[in-house]
Amino acid sequence: MPTRRHFISTATAATLVARADAKPGQKLRVGVMGLSRGKAHINNFAQLEGVEIAYVCDVDQNRLAAGAKFATERQNGKSPKAVTDFRRILEDKDVDILSIAAPNFWHAPATILACQAGKHVYVEKPGSHNAREAELMVAAAQRTTRKVQMGNQRRSAPGFREGIEKLKAGVIGELRYARCWYDNKRTSIGKGKTAAVPAHLDYDLWQGPVPARAYKDNLIHYNWHWHWLYGGGELANNGVHALDIARWALGVDSPTRTSYTGGRYHFEDDQETPDTADATYDFGEVGMSWHGSSCLQRKNEKHSFVSIYGDDGVMSFDGGGYRIHDNAGKLVEENMPSLSDIPHFQNFVNAIRKDEALNAEIADAQKSTMLCHLGNISYREGVQVKGAEAPRKLWQREYSEAWKPAGI
Repeated sequence: MPTRRHFISTATAATLVARADAKPGQKLRVGVMGLSRGKAHINNFAQLEGVEIAYVCDVDQNRLAAGAKFATERQNGKSPKAVTDFRRILEDKDVDILSIAAPNFWHAPATILACQAGKHVYVEKPGSHNAREAELMVAAAQRTTRKVQMGNQRRSAPGFREGIEKLKAGVIGELRYARCWYDNKRTSIGKGKTAAVPAHLDYDLWQGPVPARAYKDNLIHYNWHWHWLYGGGELANNGVHALDIARWALGVDSPTRTSYTGGRYHFEDDQETPDTADATYDFGEVGMSWHGSSCLQRKNEKHSFVSIYGDDGVMSFDGGGYRIHDNAGKLVEENMPSLSDIPHFQNFVNAIRKDEALNAEIADAQKSTMLCHLGNISYREGVQVKGAEAPRKLWQREYSEAWKPAGI
């Protein structure tokens, strides 16, 4: 078996893209990595014409078996290959797409390797664990001319797209500010204990690019989000969705000033990231904020997902669409269809087959993710970040040597 380094040096776009440059009508073969959220990927791809789930992949044998069964059911009895190591997918020249729903710390390393193997990539949000990874994955997509779509699916939702067009046409006048909210009722993650690795889990491969740590019994499969070593907290978990809509609406890229303040107020446990915090971004002529409350739902406050403020009113995005209120608070227009992931996956497939523009192309999508990275740097360092001049020590992470991306 070739090493990862050997794989990178030999798997060039020139030698591996022939199959992945699909023609209209050609069947696209997909490998899905990570089979919790990945089940939604399977379900969405299975509903698209001319797409086959060829592989499913997970480091947890229980999830792998369940994912394989799920995929078989969704494609009328046709079973995918089930693998623990996603590199088996990249080695198959007949696979066109790697669809990544593994933890955040795998997003960029797996995307980079997939692009170098000639595969197109659908990668869940946030797409990168840190700012340097964001830069490297964008460079890899551009260098290999692969289609890379991030999973901020509202970019393809008809109701959201209609709302954005109305904002551009001036429906609420000159735009000034955007506010985003996230309210939830998460419980304590407790205090984990070092334990034996379960027999069904390949923990070494789960850690992958992250420096090796002893297995803890309260980390997998979700609570890694709340440890800086693995995740980016709620800002990178759910905040990225809302901030992406706000940035899209306001037509901005990079903030001139970023601050993120708050704390872990509700429980004394292993969580390192804040449960209640406010991120604010100044872009000069406009601004935006994200208000996160992970452990107190605040139902009486009736927050919108995203609200855009203009001189002549407010557009609020919720569900799959928008509402417009005038400055007196009167509802003047609404379009609130249900939200579906299907248009986003269809847009990705159309981009591969027909060269349709991606709605969340990775270079633009990572501008939204970068807001999360800058916010987390501000929080961890206790400083206001000016422009992209963030403290360099948090610009990138430490890696296990075996999985360290080129360029680090």
